[in-house]
Amino acid sequence: MKTERRKVGDFGESIALKFLMKRGFAFKERNYLRPWGEIDLIVQKGNEHHFIEVKSAVIHETGEIGVFHETIRPEENIHPAKMQRMQKAIHTYCAEHRIDNDKIFIDAVIVRISADHKKAKVILIDNIVL
Repeated sequence: MKTERRKVGDFGESIALKFLMKRGFAFKERNYLRPWGEIDLIVQKGNEHHFIEVKSAVIHETGEIGVFHETIRPEENIHPAKMQRMQKAIHTYCAEHRIDNDKIFIDAVIVRISADHKKAKVILIDNIVL
């Protein structure tokens, strides 16, 4: 059984994928998992491969119209240890698929989902440097 956190994460990944596809990215793979790391989304644009870390959070209205409260900013969960594990998974994926390392990019998509799940704000942070 999926936890509430996993459900939010899966929902956020679906929103992120739709967001990226509307911007011309082609879907390659989702939840590429190895014991040493995971990649949430792998997409391609032209001959460039983008490895996407998706961070999602549910935000709650504070009572004022259009004002929301979140306990933690999702981007704060993109920390060095997480990115090192992701980088190991990227190297494995590139070796398996014979992808040239100078045509890869690491990006993050931040998804803030309203508590009623009717709206989401999506932000792309592209070309993260490790």
